[in-house]
Amino acid sequence: MLADLTDTLARAAKSALRQAIAPALCACVVTYFAYYAIHGDRGLVAMKQIQGEIAQAETVLDQLKGERERMERRAQLLRGDNLDRDMLDERARSMLNLSNVRDVVVTLPKLYEGDEAASEKPVKSAR
Repeated sequence: MLADLTDTLARAAKSALRQAIAPALCACVVTYFAYYAIHGDRGLVAMKQIQGEIAQAETVLDQLKGERERMERRAQLLRGDNLDRDMLDERARSMLNLSNVRDVVVTLPKLYEGDEAASEKPVKSAR
C-alpha cells in the first residue's frame, strides 16, 4: 500500500511538473522579449535617445542651411554679371586691410571664439 501511495504521488508530481513547464517557459520567453523591447538596442529607451539626436542634428542642419544661404547671397553679389560695388569695396578693404581717411572704424566684440560672421561685418563709415 505504501508503494502504491508513493507511486501515485510520483505520477502526480510528474504530471504537475509537465503542466508547469510549458507556462513557465512561455513566461520566460515573453519576459525576455518584453525586456529587450524596452531596454534593447532598438527598444523604447534607445528610440528616445535616437529621437533626441535627430532633433539636435536637425537644429544643426537648419543653422548650416541658413549660413549657406547667407554665403550664397554674398557670393551672388560678387559675381561679374551682378556686381555690387559696395560688396566689392567691403571685400577689398577687408582683404587688403585698408580704409578711407573719412571712415570711422568701429570694432565689434566677437560673439564666440570661432565667429566668422563678426569678422566679416562691414566697417562703419561716417557720412
